[in-house]
Amino acid sequence: MNTLKSILLILMPIWLLSAPVSGYGQHAAILIDADNGSVLHEVNATHSWYPASLTKVMTLYMTFDALKSGQIHLYDTLRTSYHASRQPNSKLGLRQGETLTVQDAVLAVITRSANDAAVVLAEHLGGTEESFAVKMTTKAHDLGMYDSHFMNATGLPHQWQVTTPRDLAILAWKVQRNFPEYYPFFSAHNFNYKGRELRGINKFTASYPGAEGMKTGFTCGSGYNLISVASQNGKRLIGVIMGGMTSAERYHLMINMMNDGFANSSIPYSSKNITTMTSTSAGTPPYQLGCGNLAHTTIGANDTDNDKPKFTSTSKHTGRNLHAKKHKSVKSTKSVNKGKSLKKTKPAAKKKPASKAKPSSKSANKAKSSKTRYHHS
Repeated sequence: MNTLKSILLILMPIWLLSAPVSGYGQHAAILIDADNGSVLHEVNATHSWYPASLTKVMTLYMTFDALKSGQIHLYDTLRTSYHASRQPNSKLGLRQGETLTVQDAVLAVITRSANDAAVVLAEHLGGTEESFAVKMTTKAHDLGMYDSHFMNATGLPHQWQVTTPRDLAILAWKVQRNFPEYYPFFSAHNFNYKGRELRGINKFTASYPGAEGMKTGFTCGSGYNLISVASQNGKRLIGVIMGGMTSAERYHLMINMMNDGFANSSIPYSSKNITTMTSTSAGTPPYQLGCGNLAHTTIGANDTDNDKPKFTSTSKHTGRNLHAKKHKSVKSTKSVNKGKSLKKTKPAAKKKPASKAKPSSKSANKAKSSKTRYHHS
């Protein structure tokens, strides 16, 4: 018996080291100097991660690009499709046929992480959200985000929707540099929509000295993510945190990283610049949180997700090669999730008709969308 225990004690560390990364994992981060792209700090910055709502910064990049080219204008009216109206939280609650301006959609995405507004923008610019996602991926690769791949405009869980902290730092940097006329939208922390004052959910933007904004993100797979930009004494820093175990932790990590950067206690890597940083195989994204046990957070109504995302399995991510697979199978969970992951999604589908009480069609739609909490920021 003692021999058996000894063998188990020897094998246990080996088993732990070889265990898949789909459990609780270390966070990833990067901090760069926005003036020259120097990398001041990084942890797992080129490893693959699920972007969650940080995806919406890419959606906004595409929107700003269309505004700059004159393809659309801030006060153009956009109409909500059925698909956009059916997006889960976080959202504005747009109904099919309801209209809003491009500017309102942009502010809704930035301040409230509104999935329905993001899809309205995507469909207006791409025809369908699926086609828009192809364009997002192409543009991302043009910007040097070689390890990013997008399947939707919102960041709702999808096993092929992946990025890296390095790629997101490049994106934030390019937004700030390429769209100086639209970049200030990210500093908004309140949004007046149809007579209602909606408060932003990004605590860093609201409270950190010199904060210029950016975006929060959360899914069970990604953990708590954050992109932040701040300026102090003529110095502008861009930070990315991915995989915080709690909402408070992502802010704590970002604040400490920014404080060190502004205090010059972060020593630049002499050989690392965001534009030349080596991008190797991004690997398999960790599945960061076991969401059945996730504590309720107090960022706002958008941080109360206790459900597992629709896609919980991961596949090996090879960066730019995924783009060639196109998006024909996006709407089919059978073609996207094969084998074990398909078995995981079937029980959820069977639970759908759990309540036999049939309310009116309007109340049924509201009940369905309010219970579908795959993704919050």
